[in-house]
Amino acid sequence: MRPGARNLITDVAGLTVGHAEDHRIRTGVTVLLGEKPFTAAFHVMGGAPGTRETDLLAPDKLVQEVDALVLSGGSAFGLDAASGVADGLRALGRGFAVGDQRVPIVPGAILFDLLNGGAKDWRENPYKGLGRAALEAAGPDFALGTAGAGTGAQTHDLKGGLGSASAVLDSGITVGALVAVNAIGSVTVGDGPHFWAAPWETGDEFGGLGLPSGFAPAAEPPLMKRAGEATTIAIVATDAALSQAQAQRMATAAHDGMARAIVPSHTPIDGDLVFAAATARKRLSDPLTDTFLIGHAAASCLARAIARAVHAAETRKGDLAPTWRTRFGNG
Repeated sequence: MRPGARNLITDVAGLTVGHAEDHRIRTGVTVLLGEKPFTAAFHVMGGAPGTRETDLLAPDKLVQEVDALVLSGGSAFGLDAASGVADGLRALGRGFAVGDQRVPIVPGAILFDLLNGGAKDWRENPYKGLGRAALEAAGPDFALGTAGAGTGAQTHDLKGGLGSASAVLDSGITVGALVAVNAIGSVTVGDGPHFWAAPWETGDEFGGLGLPSGFAPAAEPPLMKRAGEATTIAIVATDAALSQAQAQRMATAAHDGMARAIVPSHTPIDGDLVFAAATARKRLSDPLTDTFLIGHAAASCLARAIARAVHAAETRKGDLAPTWRTRFGNG
């Protein structure tokens, strides 16, 4: 298993990603766009999620494919970002056909970044416009760190951010992850620079530091954020042809990657969730073995993407938490 050419979720053929940010508000939106509709599913393990149109992602529902997935800051206000994406897709003639109408299917999820020092004095919800702008910016390359939905994110003791990673299996199937890290937990071990995700690092994509000597399991973690101030939201994707049920299993397996990279994760006051996307560019040669390996790769990619998000975060005036680079330099 090796990284794709970009080491981004857009190594999965048929997908692009767009960001839009407002640094005054300290927030942003990230859109995953399909070249054409793609199979999608999701799984939530956090106790405080915020979502749009996730009920339709169950395998027994009528609509089996979506046009885009949206990750946004802004708590419940951020759910409006998907409306901006839907408007933009409708203008492009995209969407589920109902008679002579097209209804874009755009599930989304939000994280809480309302108490991060940004100006939240808007008179009109800005997220619809940010969603439309993120859609228009979609392409194969995109920024990590303080960008998109990760713009205003924070973790237990460091600035959070937006991360991505990819892997190509021996079968030729590609898997990728995209994540906005805003966790109540920590992505680093103790007070040092080492990432919990170190065992799954490829090369030196987030510093190459490994685990600290004398590594030991974490003690009881302090509760630094208040209820509702957290949530890590992610998308894992593959170019394999998966059913909606198989895609949901990929999303479920990917939560292992979140638990490897954030300690603690899936708490009652995080809204941790994972979307899955499958573009059906490659058929499964062995459904059991392939889905097993895809799930493992999704978890590994998500762990790596979480560490990359924090490793790449940039300092902005007025930050309430230091970046990894500010605190540790080169580690």
